[in-house]
Amino acid sequence: MPIPESNPIVLYDGVCGLCNRLNQFLLKRDTHDRFRFASLQSNFAADVLKRHGANPEDLDTVYVVIDYGQSTERLLTRSDAILHALTQLDGVWKLAATGRVLPKTLRDVVYKIVARNRYRVFGKYESCMLPEPKHHRKFLDV
Repeated sequence: MPIPESNPIVLYDGVCGLCNRLNQFLLKRDTHDRFRFASLQSNFAADVLKRHGANPEDLDTVYVVIDYGQSTERLLTRSDAILHALTQLDGVWKLAATGRVLPKTLRDVVYKIVARNRYRVFGKYESCMLPEPKHHRKFLDV
């Protein structure tokens, strides 16, 4: 499936309950069909992460790829990825941009605390969850 360059791609831990809830949240509110998704356990994600010098075995962060396949391609991590994703949604979620007034180091400390405890609090699946059939085209690794 061709990937429109303007679509942000969310790279997430496919066995993480919190990450899967984030995907469901984004899918429900993605009224402009912006987002595409791939699990960190996929070859697609491994290729993107290696290209940006990130460790494909590090499952403790969510990434958002902007301008995939273009010379301006960027990889956002942790709180930057979450804030960017939220600002792509309509309505009140655009206010998430105000989170950028906090220093990145502080935002990422909070992110790392959540990431370290996510399996215990939100659960862990044995394998990557499959998306509903109506969302298959949005998942680049299905």
